[in-house]
Amino acid sequence: MRIIRSIRGLQAWRRKYENQEIGFVPTMGALHEGHLSLIRQARKHCSTVVVSIFVNPLQFGPTEDLSRYPRPVKSDQQLCRESGVDLLFWPTSEEFYPKDFQTSVKVSRLSCCWEGEARPTHFEGVTTVVTKLINLVRPRHAYFGQKDYQQLLVIKQMVQDLNMDTKIVRCPTVRESDGLALSSRNRYLSERQRLQSARISAALRHGVQLIKRGTRHVTTIQKELKKVLRTAEGLDIEYVAVCDAHSLARLTRAKGSMVLLAAVRIGNVRLIDNMLVKV
Repeated sequence: MRIIRSIRGLQAWRRKYENQEIGFVPTMGALHEGHLSLIRQARKHCSTVVVSIFVNPLQFGPTEDLSRYPRPVKSDQQLCRESGVDLLFWPTSEEFYPKDFQTSVKVSRLSCCWEGEARPTHFEGVTTVVTKLINLVRPRHAYFGQKDYQQLLVIKQMVQDLNMDTKIVRCPTVRESDGLALSSRNRYLSERQRLQSARISAALRHGVQLIKRGTRHVTTIQKELKKVLRTAEGLDIEYVAVCDAHSLARLTRAKGSMVLLAAVRIGNVRLIDNMLVKV
């Protein structure tokens, strides 16, 4: 596995691989089984696999955990080697955003709701960094997990609008045995908080079952989601929603392709999750 730290070095490497079908997995490091599942998908379908590790400062708000974000350098490198990654791109913030950096990329409508309301600058930071990375790596396929569902839709819209020659591949959320979606932030949870957080996926599963059994009033479904979440000590609900799976518009009746969204806080940790359902 080759490690490149500079943009110039990545550009030189990419020129040598013009005819390769590259699979790309952008990450912020602190790799876990969720990331590794994306790498395995890329390895399965592409001749060359590129992973980036970059804790992107643009997607953190002023009160968020940029300085605390985990950076286990040695273990991340080892996991990439063991997973068959061909190239690891690992730039510094100074390399990626020089002092005169002035450009941003914004997806208007999809970025305004849900996570966009809770974290107003977040998605602009995401789309800016992903635009730069795709422009540098020029992958045929880029792999993203369903766990960050709104982010996935925002990036798909951006790629479509900017005519990028990259296919965004949605990969299933990877979960612990009790249903908790894997996240780098899970390592901040105490043992008790970790157990309580499993109620997030339990609530979403309950909502999916209600819809499959014929419940159509979204108000009723959301009340039931909250009822399950409130059985967990210390969970502070930010939002639960039943939305159109493509536009993220809030529904009044369950119909078509839907996504159930949840965002909660437990202690100082903010967790999000989602599940898809269709009727």
